[in-house]
Amino acid sequence: MGNRILAWGVHVFTSLGLLTAFMAIIAIDDGDWRACFLWLILSFFIDSVDGTLARLFQVEKYLPSMDGKNIDYVIDFATYSLIPAFFFYKADMVTDQLMLLSLSFILISSALYYGKTGMVEDEQYFIGFPVLWNFVVFFQFFVFQNNQTLNFCSVIVIAILHFVPLKYAYPSRTRRFFYAHLVVSVVSVAAALYTLYIYSERSVVAESLVIMGGSYFVLFALYDTFWTARASS
Repeated sequence: MGNRILAWGVHVFTSLGLLTAFMAIIAIDDGDWRACFLWLILSFFIDSVDGTLARLFQVEKYLPSMDGKNIDYVIDFATYSLIPAFFFYKADMVTDQLMLLSLSFILISSALYYGKTGMVEDEQYFIGFPVLWNFVVFFQFFVFQNNQTLNFCSVIVIAILHFVPLKYAYPSRTRRFFYAHLVVSVVSVAAALYTLYIYSERSVVAESLVIMGGSYFVLFALYDTFWTARASS
C-alpha cells in the first residue's frame, strides 16, 4: 500500500508542472515577464527530476495502469511550446506582419516533432533539436534583448532544426559525460535565474554563461552526431 501511495505521489508531483504552467500564463497576461520565466524554470525543475523519482519508487511496477509519460507530454507541450508562443505574442517579439507566421512555425513544428517516432533515442538523445521554445524565447527576450529581426530568423532556424537528425544530449538520462552535462546545466540555469533576478539590469557574466551553456549542448550535438559516428564506423 505504501509503495502505491508513493507512486501516486510521483504522478501528483509531475502534475504540479501544469499548475506552474497556468501560473506562467497568468504572469504573461499581467505583463510580468520575469515571473513567467520563474514559473517556467520551476516547471523545468519538476520535469527534470520526476523521471528519477519514478524510477526510484518503481512507479510502473506499482501503478501499471498509469502512464507518466502521457502526463509528461501534456505538460511538456504546454510549457515548452504553447506558453512560450503566448509569451512571444504578448511581448511583441516580431512585427505584426510576421507574428502569425512565427507562431505557426513554433506551434506546428512542435506538434509535428512530438508526432515523430524515435523522438528520444534510447533515452539518451533527442533526435533533432528538442522542443524547448521556453529556452529559445528566454534567449531572445532576456539575453539578446528582443531584437525582432533576430527573433524571426531564429524561430525559422529552430523550427527547421527540429527535423535535422542531430543527436542532442538528454542531460538527466545520458550515460556518457553525465556529470559534465549536469554541471553545465546547473551553471546555466543558475546564470539564467540571476539574469531574471536583476532584470531589467544586465550582467555580461551571467548572460555569457547562459550563452556558453547553450553553445555547449549544440557543439556536443555535432560531436555526438558526427565524430562519434565516425569513430564507431
